[in-house]
Amino acid sequence: MAKEKIKKPRRPRAQTPRGFRDYFGPEVTARAEMLSRVTQVYHSYGFDPLESSAVETVEALGKFLPDVDRPNEGVFAWQDDDEGWLALRYDLTAPLARVFAQHRRDLPNPYRRYAVGPVWRNEKPGPGRFRQFYQCDADTVGSASVAADAEICGMLGEALEAAGIARQDYLIRVNNRKVLNGVMEVAGVLDPADPEKDASRRGIVMRAIDKLDRFGPEGVRLLLGAGRKDESGDFTEGAGLGEEQAAVILGFMDARAEDGAATCSRLRDLVSGSAVGLEGVRELETIAEHLSARGAGAVIDPSVVRGLGYYTGPVFEAELTFEILDEKGRKRQFGSVAGGGRYDDLVTRFTGEKVPATGVSVGVDRLLAALSAKGRMGTVASGPVVVTVMDKDRMADYQAMAAELRAGGIRAEVFMGGGNMGKQLKYADARACPVAVIEGADEKARGMVQIKDLALGARLAADIETREDWKAQPAQMEIARGDLVTQVRAMIARAGG
Repeated sequence: MAKEKIKKPRRPRAQTPRGFRDYFGPEVTARAEMLSRVTQVYHSYGFDPLESSAVETVEALGKFLPDVDRPNEGVFAWQDDDEGWLALRYDLTAPLARVFAQHRRDLPNPYRRYAVGPVWRNEKPGPGRFRQFYQCDADTVGSASVAADAEICGMLGEALEAAGIARQDYLIRVNNRKVLNGVMEVAGVLDPADPEKDASRRGIVMRAIDKLDRFGPEGVRLLLGAGRKDESGDFTEGAGLGEEQAAVILGFMDARAEDGAATCSRLRDLVSGSAVGLEGVRELETIAEHLSARGAGAVIDPSVVRGLGYYTGPVFEAELTFEILDEKGRKRQFGSVAGGGRYDDLVTRFTGEKVPATGVSVGVDRLLAALSAKGRMGTVASGPVVVTVMDKDRMADYQAMAAELRAGGIRAEVFMGGGNMGKQLKYADARACPVAVIEGADEKARGMVQIKDLALGARLAADIETREDWKAQPAQMEIARGDLVTQVRAMIARAGG
């Protein structure tokens, strides 16, 4: 009788899901340092930190994402036995609206908060476009003043400069959804008496305008009309506007003039028949005055609409103006790293009361990429001092050394991998360790210890030609055991660590 063939269990594939990525030590450290500088600016303006749940009810999040063709309207959602549908948050603003509505009796009004954390979107991933990414937000809830919008814009500029972006390398572009609504009213796709009518078409129009940088005017024209087919053959349905209607929208997008006053004049002509449109133009003029008074680099730009559907007034984006090379080696402008605006109806969904709000969100990964492209990430963080293991039965002694170094404010670890000295020093090099500590039986008997400057040794190695040169180089030295902390600290300081 033939033996039955036993199937081996299938091993799971060791790979990240499509649209997600892993972050390693230097990236996490760089992010933390950059966020510390940004949030310090927020803190200086009187904003308080807030941490809210990564999971919200789908009802609380609302239907505001622009990618409405995806399942669950762009969110990662699942059904819970007790609470209905839950989802991972798609940004940090919708959860803030829920938090303020829930705790408004205990919070100051206006409430000024900043928040940092990952968000998730169930959207089609692509080069540089991930389904999980980090945001850093600052919002003022409870102020209807346009001065609050202008303050957010000015603070955003300071935050970018604190992160390492020079003033000449960024521009804050400002528009107003009220102006866009006025244009849509003139174009015949918004009826003030019935705001819900044609809501889907208006969403397509806004998304089309938001893609001007990617598709150009002709691509936007196609999206305003019947639709657009991309290079892969995928077809995106358009808004179905007629030529005259599309011409009004395209005229709005092309209204930017040589200065803010001239742009507002053009916009006033475009929306002359719309009360809400004229109100939006007046708000733009006020914001421009505030930002000009503080010397902020800002322009009025009608092409800024922001993709999310909850904005109700001023909207703005921070655009980096320097050039980088894309994946095909072509020069292109880096583009947007932050955006936000006014969302006066978001809290109202919960309370039924009018609660104005405005805020900004920084794309953390985008800003880190920009700093890296400009060479402004600072020096690469060094690894820990490594205490090598010469005698396995003396592990307690080596742990005591590492503990002394840590007590002295020096990052340190004992090598735990096993192996000879070559393997241990190779590990230390891979960790970018500044110093290795070596103590064998001979050093132990004499009350001494060897410390090796790994960074200096690597620099000198290229110039060493003879055995005498190697003996003379100062990358390794013997010191008294009692001077371990002092001498290691001095060696790190000499290396600039």
